[in-house]
Amino acid sequence: MSFDYDVVVIGSGPGGEGAAMKSVKSSRQVVVIDDKPKVGGNCTHRATIPSKALRHAIQVLADTGAFREANFQDLLRRVESVISEQVDLRQGFYQRNHIDVIHGRARFLDPHTIEVDLNSGGVERYAAAGFIIATGARPYHPPDVDFSHPRIVDSDTVLGLEQSPRSITIYGAGVIGCEYASIFRSLRIKVNLINSRHQLLSFLDDEIIDALAYHLRDQGVVIRQNEEYLRVEADDVQVRLSLKSNKEIRSDILLWAQGRTGNSDRMGLEEIGIETDERGLIVVNENYQTAQPNIYAAGDVVGYPSLASAAYDQGRFAATHMVEGVCATLLIENIPTGIYTIPEISSVGLTERELTEEKVPYEVGHAFFRNMARGQITGRKTGMLKILFNRETLEILGIHCFGYQASEIIHIGQAILAQKGEANTLMYFINTTFNYPTMAEAYRVAALNGLNRVQ
Repeated sequence: MSFDYDVVVIGSGPGGEGAAMKSVKSSRQVVVIDDKPKVGGNCTHRATIPSKALRHAIQVLADTGAFREANFQDLLRRVESVISEQVDLRQGFYQRNHIDVIHGRARFLDPHTIEVDLNSGGVERYAAAGFIIATGARPYHPPDVDFSHPRIVDSDTVLGLEQSPRSITIYGAGVIGCEYASIFRSLRIKVNLINSRHQLLSFLDDEIIDALAYHLRDQGVVIRQNEEYLRVEADDVQVRLSLKSNKEIRSDILLWAQGRTGNSDRMGLEEIGIETDERGLIVVNENYQTAQPNIYAAGDVVGYPSLASAAYDQGRFAATHMVEGVCATLLIENIPTGIYTIPEISSVGLTERELTEEKVPYEVGHAFFRNMARGQITGRKTGMLKILFNRETLEILGIHCFGYQASEIIHIGQAILAQKGEANTLMYFINTTFNYPTMAEAYRVAALNGLNRVQ
């Protein structure tokens, strides 16, 4: 059988980009198929880049006290400029590496052939030796909620609001829900955050969870825990969210942020024997291969960890196995979390809860930003750095940060956590000279605080 391409990558988000770049650098002829009119995937157009750019714009307004000079739509226009720059950058990657990009929706006819409904009209068929599916995920839509109503939005469509609401109810208090609760409340919009669980972001360290809940409430967010929706009703005036506890929450807008679904439907996967689970996630092995060994999948469409940073690596690893037959590199064990609330959160390694359950003899070292010279100079006094370590060996076990630039600060700890033996102990931070004044110095302060607890 003759092939049009060596590798077809479906999706141009981080997973697809990583797969395409690795494939072409391995001297393969590559084409990228994407159903959007521009490259970048959900990460660039609907999720990571827009929400983080919006958050930064709001943070700048908060720092300058210039809220009266901009509304939600003004901020969204600033976001568009960032998206445009990202698209140009990513388009340049494909052009410089001579990778064809075709805009349309692909579906499999057999394990080596796809049919593409072109955005420009018409249908084309392409045959290839291998395929990498990196189509991402989308917000889950329960069938009894009318998402066609303009007052009911999800994390994709919330950025298309035509007017700034006075109040918003967010159903779902995961990462997306907490981030948008922080964003909208910073714009002085009334926020109801409805959580179906007993605490926010339960995968985080309990002390960090408590700090987040405190600061959201302090900002004015109304948090309701252990609640489940009964029905959603919307009219021209408001949205009414009825809860099973007999509460009724009324607001201008409802943002549904409960769960995501893999973009694996209408691709003909079932017909060629590729399995997906109840959430639409494609089942793959440790090498990202599906049931068809020449078809791989990576990124959010395969589930965990559902991070843009990890998706790029997954795509790269999948392509490595495809073109080389082996891939000795796997995702690192300690992937940092970055949660862009205001203030932001980042962590890596184990939590106190996990260490307690495993009966590990650990101790804690703290550095509070209000005591750091750089925090006092910049006015960024909210937050802390927390180091968990083995009290007998001083081995670093987990690092948790809450506050300004937490997602940047965490990488110092991530690098040390990845080391072996004596290189991964509390003494590294104690014996290292940090620039002064910096927020990185918090590592030395927290390490000394922890050492004092065991001496």
